[in-house]
Amino acid sequence: MTDNIPGSLVSIDAPHAATDTRGRPLLDLRISVMDRCNFRCPYCMPRETYGDGYRFLPAAERLSFEEILRLARAFAAEGVRKVRLTGGEPLLRTGLADLVGELSAIEGIEDLALTTNGVLLAQHAAELAAQGLARVTVSLDSIDPATFRRMNGGFDGLDRVLDGIRAAREAGLAPVKINAVVQRGVNDGQVIDLARHFRGSGVVVRFIEYMDVGNRNHWQHGLVVPSREIRDAIGDAWALRPLAPAHAGEVAERYAYADGAGEIGFISSVTQPFCGGCTRARLSSDGVFYTCLFATEGTDLRAALRAGADAEELRRRIRAVWRRREDRYSELRELPQGDARPRKIEMYYIGG
Repeated sequence: MTDNIPGSLVSIDAPHAATDTRGRPLLDLRISVMDRCNFRCPYCMPRETYGDGYRFLPAAERLSFEEILRLARAFAAEGVRKVRLTGGEPLLRTGLADLVGELSAIEGIEDLALTTNGVLLAQHAAELAAQGLARVTVSLDSIDPATFRRMNGGFDGLDRVLDGIRAAREAGLAPVKINAVVQRGVNDGQVIDLARHFRGSGVVVRFIEYMDVGNRNHWQHGLVVPSREIRDAIGDAWALRPLAPAHAGEVAERYAYADGAGEIGFISSVTQPFCGGCTRARLSSDGVFYTCLFATEGTDLRAALRAGADAEELRRRIRAVWRRREDRYSELRELPQGDARPRKIEMYYIGG
């Protein structure tokens, strides 16, 4: 196994994993179980687009739990070892703990995690842990109530999110991680407050550079706060020391507080692209297989499922798509794109 050097290829002992055109194995699968969300974060689901009249997927168009399990088994047979449930907001999906229990029993799946906005986490954490969920990541951009509301589209609920984080820790979903998207002029002045709040708690805060995911978040390069700037600011407050990657393909650069008060991380997709180490596939809630967070198109697996495809046929389709994979959007972001950039899939639809 090699260190996760931005832009480098992944080297990992995964002899049975499908590999793409750049030698990247298929190891991680993110499954969106719900396209709806109870927030309207401007960088993901802006209210002006996703208002009361917006048509989300009818239940019949979403993958059933049995269909998710069939696809998860096929992906595991092609090399996937880590599964993460995402949305939208996954905890809006009724009976999610039952799905967790079934996924945790799939041969080959070694790690099962969940990403959530945390509002509903307190009432579900214990059951999710009991059913086999290993870890949870909470999207939380600020602990200032006013900024929290601004960045989630106007909703209160910060106390509920913090209660959910406590409940997750008590349930043993460790380590709990916080994903904080940092935007220039919005919450960049509050990164020290966020770090201070969770320092020494066992919760790992990861600061994420603001990315141009989807088409509706009005992304501009000037709104990006480089990770090095955040790291320097936190390092001025508390001494930091770098940590080695925990596994191949890890996207976060990890740092420990020198005084032993835990760790923090930085995800730098804009200033330090890590496409060369990306081992992630994504499955939308209606069964479309995407090979990149910045994808412009995907492969419909739901149609194959509902047409009667067996396990081997599903594996063949997954393998064929992955072997054709060439994605490296973040490495190409700054290159000329012509008059029109292709329309990317929205983040809420395939998870972050």
